[in-house]
Amino acid sequence: MNLFQDTLSSRIAGRDAHIGVIGMGYVGLPLMLAAIGQRFRVTGFDIDPGRVAELNAGESPLRHIGHDVMGAARAGGLFEATDDFDRLRETDIVVICVPTPLGRHREPDLSYIRATAEDIARRLRPGQLVILESTSYPGTTAEVLQPVLERSGLRAGADYFLAFSPEREDPGNGRFSTATIPKVVGADDPGSLALAQTFYGAFIAQTVPVSSTRTAEAVKVTENVFRAVNIALVNELKTIYTRMGIDIFEVIDAAKTKPFGYMPFYPGPGLGGHCVPIDPFYLTWKAREFNINTRFIELAGEINTDMPHYVVGRVGEILDGKRGRSLSQARILVVGVAYKRGVDDIRESPAMTIIELLQMRGAATDYFDPFVATIPRTRRHPNMTGLRSINFERETLKNYDLALIITDHSEIDWAMLVDVVPLIVDTRNVAPKSPATKDKIFGA
Repeated sequence: MNLFQDTLSSRIAGRDAHIGVIGMGYVGLPLMLAAIGQRFRVTGFDIDPGRVAELNAGESPLRHIGHDVMGAARAGGLFEATDDFDRLRETDIVVICVPTPLGRHREPDLSYIRATAEDIARRLRPGQLVILESTSYPGTTAEVLQPVLERSGLRAGADYFLAFSPEREDPGNGRFSTATIPKVVGADDPGSLALAQTFYGAFIAQTVPVSSTRTAEAVKVTENVFRAVNIALVNELKTIYTRMGIDIFEVIDAAKTKPFGYMPFYPGPGLGGHCVPIDPFYLTWKAREFNINTRFIELAGEINTDMPHYVVGRVGEILDGKRGRSLSQARILVVGVAYKRGVDDIRESPAMTIIELLQMRGAATDYFDPFVATIPRTRRHPNMTGLRSINFERETLKNYDLALIITDHSEIDWAMLVDVVPLIVDTRNVAPKSPATKDKIFGA
């Protein structure tokens, strides 16, 4: 153990280590809260001055983290936010939690990681620990982040320490929190691995060390490839069983009673969020460097990407069959635009694509979401910026020919929706069914 490692390890044990978290979003905020829960002092860095001001006022930008939680974090005196990256020099540990989106051609966009690396490199000092949590392909830490950091003249494992630990956040999931989800940690030298384990072990119940940053990066990609492939499988089964007049959800409910050899996955209108729709393509891109074709993963991606088109096709079929009306003659209400229940996050939400496809087919289309009052500007759907949610009232609902359920928020009055709107296309199996409604609720 060198002097730098010994000093930082002691500071972590004594809760004297000052933590900097770059990116105050869905990953950075929960991490910060877990750390201050064990009396660490945390400075949150963000390039958005508005978010910095909001956090310093004790307000939360995320629905699943309440204002009371953020207010308590500020009142405790252990957290502050800043857009002054010179203050990275004050920190002992820097955790990177920035976005890693896909480009237009499904290529990795590492611009946020590269820009953050440059910000850190200009302030990097001996003895600091830098940890990347942003999801990317195996090799990102060693091939992209480390070379930029070492323009400072410092060397990983000797002068400073470097690790990768994949985020495993599940916004809106009340069963698990940052502090209770096991933390995979990988580094390319023993000192960095030991320090990263010591750091996370101070406020997370279990750490899972692996042999390298590449292995840790591969763990996260594998987790999300597994989900993407299995969701694609049930989505394909859904299209088959729908044609056969079989309810896929009934099939899954019966199949999951088998106590071995089966794990339930559920179909939907497409994949959303920042992880599952994106991470598999990071691996397929990297695999080309090794002349490997990832046919199975890419096929799953194609199936999941095509689901919004399938759903819109089903809506057209049902309207024509039940009302004798084309999409261009219909008023459609899309129910839910968040990518999953209980959150206000629309990143990669299939609802956005579905609304655009419906509008392209001539349907007068509105949406309702209790957590998304207005569609913010997004890179993929700029023309939808400013679209507002309707008021969920009986008189308003009477105006629609069909309601298309995309997000199964528990806060929505599904019974009223089914009672008022003449046709329901339910992609989430949430609409209450009865003999009286069997001719108005359809799966998709």
